[in-house]
Amino acid sequence: MRKTILLGAMFFSCLAFTQQKTPVLGGDRDVHGCIGSAGYTYSQIRNVCVKVFAQKIKLKEVGSDKSSTSMTAVIFSKNMKKAEIFIPYDNAKSIILDREGKSKIWKSGSHIRETYVLVPYKKTGYQIKKDDVVIYQ
Repeated sequence: MRKTILLGAMFFSCLAFTQQKTPVLGGDRDVHGCIGSAGYTYSQIRNVCVKVFAQKIKLKEVGSDKSSTSMTAVIFSKNMKKAEIFIPYDNAKSIILDREGKSKIWKSGSHIRETYVLVPYKKTGYQIKKDDVVIYQ
């Protein structure tokens, strides 16, 4: 009888330690409360969580030698002085670009190593250049 109880206790304790916990839905919230697994990223310009793939201005990766291409989006401030592009850079999820004067060119600041530029492309599109090389359009 003791052997049966002892073996049963060992069996159940093994089960308790081998069960893996299922991730909790929404358990991957970032510091802004955005749920990355649901496709949300924090927008610095809008101050809310957004779905990058659901934005009006979407750009496709150019010249990629990978088997798949990525996309990014652009969000403008209401006064069109700032543009936010969603290109992962170090720990940042997006980069803010500033418009210089009345030009239609938005540039990244000197606080990051690479230079990102957003310029109009054709009649209704845009291009993102990184160090003078087009990476999205």
